[in-house]
Amino acid sequence: MGKRENILELAMSVALLVIAITALLPLLKVQWTPLRYIFAAGAAATFIIRTLEHYEGKNLRVKRLHRIEKISALCYCVSAFFMFYPQASNTDWLGFLTGGAVLQVYTSFMIQYAENKELREKDKK
Repeated sequence: MGKRENILELAMSVALLVIAITALLPLLKVQWTPLRYIFAAGAAATFIIRTLEHYEGKNLRVKRLHRIEKISALCYCVSAFFMFYPQASNTDWLGFLTGGAVLQVYTSFMIQYAENKELREKDKK
């Protein structure tokens, strides 16, 4: 991996950590107004980082999984929107946050599985 990929990976880890912490605090009944702005910044950062990442390989399944990662980042942004939307209930944002997290977990496991499977098939040849 190059320097750019390492920086993007580190930035993504920080952004996801910010999202996790700022999503957990309201669930623990911490009422602090700037939390939703910090959450929105983390969500925007994940979306920007995902759009900057590019898959250069030829495996179409892995390419599709990387696109799903972009959709998960978009779910985080929609979740942030519902934190600010006045007609939304206090927990509407949790649906999109959970959906994005499920997609994120799924793709992280499946990308690793698909790449390992591709390596095993190359070793057999």
